Amino acid sequence: MYPETYEGFQIDSAESWTDFKKRELKFKPFGDYDVDVKIHACGVCGSDVHTITGGWGPKNFPLCVGHEIVGEAIRVGPKVTLIKKGQRVGVGAQIYACLDCKQCRNDNETYCRHQVDTYGGYWPGTDIVLQGGYSSHIRAHEHWVFPIPDALETNLVAPMLCAGLTAFSPLVRNGCGPGKKVGIVGLGGIGHFGVLFAKALGAETWAISRSHSKEADAKKLGADGFIATEDKDWNEPHRMTFDLIVNTANSSEGFDLGKYLSLLDVHAHWVSVGLPEGEGQEVKSHMFMENGCLIGASHLGSRKETLRMLQLAADKGIKSWVEEIPISEKGLAEAVTRMKKNDVRYRFTLTGYDKIFG
Repeated sequence: MYPETYEGFQIDSAESWTDFKKRELKFKPFGDYDVDVKIHACGVCGSDVHTITGGWGPKNFPLCVGHEIVGEAIRVGPKVTLIKKGQRVGVGAQIYACLDCKQCRNDNETYCRHQVDTYGGYWPGTDIVLQGGYSSHIRAHEHWVFPIPDALETNLVAPMLCAGLTAFSPLVRNGCGPGKKVGIVGLGGIGHFGVLFAKALGAETWAISRSHSKEADAKKLGADGFIATEDKDWNEPHRMTFDLIVNTANSSEGFDLGKYLSLLDVHAHWVSVGLPEGEGQEVKSHMFMENGCLIGASHLGSRKETLRMLQLAADKGIKSWVEEIPISEKGLAEAVTRMKKNDVRYRFTLTGYDKIFG
């Protein structure tokens, strides 16, 4: 008899956001297109912290978070064609969409009106709250289960399943490539992937950060240039020279949006992927009138983009900057506490799943 339960670490409330409890959890019903994954590693995402602290509002507690998952496919449904049993696979931050609407048919399933996040939401038609990757297993539709190229190390590829894709999708959708000057605002978990992927795609790549403290790191990641917004008149030498800027910043405090937008060429794009807590910035038309730049945002990415990203990382030898932390009550508390303080360069991966879950 195949088990219908598994184990995971849950948080009970925003007030106890560092107090992880190991519990038995129940799978959603197994479908014809489902894949069961035994988890080997999981990245720690800023989204996990925003969720368990209540920074993004009330959530469905108790909750097991985590959506940068790598493991082994140990069971596949009778109609599964994309994944084979025994494959090393990844699961990211989305776990469901209708796959039938206009958006889904155009490889925009991440924008489907019926899309469901990997954890925290209800499985359609049930009262089952989906649980994430701080656990022994996950069950997902094959469309959101991705084969991992052999060249990529498990603990390094895990953060690509959310942070990496969040940076990669807006780059490729907005023309990042040879002959383009691309800026990445914020050198954190998503931002360091922005630099790595923009450079790998062939663009002249600049990191834009508040201070010079990460300048050496930016250069090691491959950045061609570095701008520190603490410098006087920092934007002036670069006005109207960028073809694309991807904003990964996790805070909008002290953020002079007008100066950032002044960097963009005519009708060039400013694309935000960070989701800071709070009210955010005030946006006025005059900020982007002089260059007619366009302001937008991006959410995750499609299956097609995920597979392309993983292959690019394999082909170019792209490696995440990762610190490994063994999964446990103590390890999880350390990871989320340090993530909340931005005390990580530039991503955590939880390891040692076999020791905890057997």
